[in-house]
Amino acid sequence: MTNPFDIRAAEVPPALVRAAAQVDTRAIQALDSAHYLHPFTDHKLLAGKGARVMVRGEGIYLWDSEGQRVLDGMSGLWCVNVGYGRKELADAAYRQMTEMPYYNSFFNTTNVPAVKLATLLAEVAPPQFQHVFFANSGSEGNDTVVRMVRRYWDLLGQPQRKVIISRHNAYHGSTMAGASLGGMSYMHAQGDLPIPGITHIQQPYWFEHGRGMSKDEFGIKAAGWLEEKILAIGPDKVAAFIGEPVQGAGGVIIPPDTYWPEIQRICDKYGILLVSDEVICGFGRLGEWFGCEKFGFRPDLMTFAKGVTSGYIPLGGVLVGERVATVLIEQGGEFEHGYTYSGHPVACAVATENIEIVRREKLVEKVRDDTGPYLKQQFEALIDHPLVGMAETCGLVAGLVLVKDKKSLECFAPELGVGMVCRGHMFGNGMIMRAVGDRMIIAPPLVVTRAQIDEMIALIRRCLDATLAELRQRNLI
Repeated sequence: MTNPFDIRAAEVPPALVRAAAQVDTRAIQALDSAHYLHPFTDHKLLAGKGARVMVRGEGIYLWDSEGQRVLDGMSGLWCVNVGYGRKELADAAYRQMTEMPYYNSFFNTTNVPAVKLATLLAEVAPPQFQHVFFANSGSEGNDTVVRMVRRYWDLLGQPQRKVIISRHNAYHGSTMAGASLGGMSYMHAQGDLPIPGITHIQQPYWFEHGRGMSKDEFGIKAAGWLEEKILAIGPDKVAAFIGEPVQGAGGVIIPPDTYWPEIQRICDKYGILLVSDEVICGFGRLGEWFGCEKFGFRPDLMTFAKGVTSGYIPLGGVLVGERVATVLIEQGGEFEHGYTYSGHPVACAVATENIEIVRREKLVEKVRDDTGPYLKQQFEALIDHPLVGMAETCGLVAGLVLVKDKKSLECFAPELGVGMVCRGHMFGNGMIMRAVGDRMIIAPPLVVTRAQIDEMIALIRRCLDATLAELRQRNLI
C-alpha cells in the first residue's frame, strides 16, 4: 500500500512552486474522515466529499495536493500577515527550540523571549498599555478578559459590577466565555449560552439597520444602543463593553466614523471598562498597529492573537492598560488564572521576529498609505457588478453584499445560500474568499502587492460573473 504521507515533487513548473508537494489525496482524505474532527464543520457532510488537502504556501499563495494554486484572500484565518514561507520565522522557532523549547511562567519564573516580547508589545501598543498577559489564542485571551474585568471591580469594592455588554453578530472565540461574549446565535444554541452576566446590543451595520440615515447619523444612533442597555441594566451593575474595531467573522462590518468616539464617551460617562478585541484588527490589518488607533478610541484592555505570530505558531493574550494593571498589581495579590503555555518561549521568539519583520518592511505604513487605499479603489469598483449592492474596505479587510436587485437592494432569501454558491465558484477558480451569509469578505496578507490586488479583483469579478450565470440558469434572478 502506498504511504499517504510520502511527499513527492508536484508536476508543476519549479519556478512557480519550487519544492511544492503532492500527496496521496484520497488516502489522506480517508484518514482525515476517520480521525480528525474539524472546527465549525458538519463532519458527515465533509466525509462525503473529502477535505481539501493543502500542502504548501508561499507569499499570498497556497497549493493543494492536486497541484492547484490558490490565492489566499483570507490570510489563512485572518492571521498570515507576513505571508507564507518566511524562513526568518522558522529559524526563530528552531533557535529557541534548540536552546530551551519550554518552561512555564509559574513558580516566580520567567524566560527571556517572553520578557522581550512583552517589552516589544509595550513599544508598539498605544501608550496606556505597559503590561501583557499571555495566552495561546484569542478565545483564551477573551476568557482572561472576563476574569480580569470582574477581578478589577471586586478589588474596587464593587462586586455587583459583573455584566459585560457585547454585540450581536460579534465573534470573540468559541470557548464558553468567548462564545458567550460573541453574538452568534447559532453558537449560543449549542451549550445553553451565553453564560450569566453577558448580554448584547445590536451591531453597527448600516446596510441592515441604518438605510434612510446618513452613516454618521447611524453611527451615533448605534452607539446609543449601548447607553440604552446600560440604563436598562443599571450603571452600577455594568462592568465593561467589548467590541471588535471592525467585526471580522460577522462579515467585515465596518462601523461609521462616528461610532467608536461615541462609544468611548458613553463608557467614560458611566465609568465602565472598554475592551477592544484586536485579534483580527491588530498588527497592521487596518493600516495602524491596532484598530482602536484607526477609529480613535482608548480601550482599557486589548485582546490579541493571530497576527502577532502571523499564525506560524499559536499565541494570544491581553494587553492590560494602566487603569486595570495598577489595581491588579497594587491591590490584587495573587491572580488565580493562567495557562501551562502562557509566555511559551518558542511562540514568543516567533512573535518577536514577526513584529520585527512588520517594522522592518514597514507593513503597517504600506497598508495605510499604499495597498489599503489601492484595495479600496479597486474593490469598491466592483459596485458596478449586477450582483453587488455594497462594497467597502478598511485597510486590508473588505466586504461586498450580494443582492437580488441593485436598485432596491433587495436581498436573496437566506435559504438559497447564494453566498455559498459564490464561494464555491471562488474556491473552484483558485480564490479563497469567505461567505458570511450573502456578504463576501477578504483579508489578504499584508505583504500583498498592487499587482496581486489586481489579480485578486480579476478573480473575484470572474467568480461573480459565474455566480450570476448560475443564478440566472436556476431562475433565481
